[in-house]
Amino acid sequence: MDNWVIVMMLMGSLFLGAVALFGFMWAVRNGQFDDKEKYLNATKFDNVEDLNDAADKQKKREELEKSYRPE
Repeated sequence: MDNWVIVMMLMGSLFLGAVALFGFMWAVRNGQFDDKEKYLNATKFDNVEDLNDAADKQKKREELEKSYRPE
């Protein structure tokens, strides 16, 4: 009886591991981990307000660059 329990636990663990591996591979193939900017911004800015301020500054900078005309 003890061997049966060990075999069942081993098979259950292998099945759950295979399901987790399949889920991870599916996420990688569908681009779930491709958003590099999100992780970079999360380390630069502490909260949402700082991130929004940085985005506003970037937009203003881009608008000024478009409107700037050197002589």
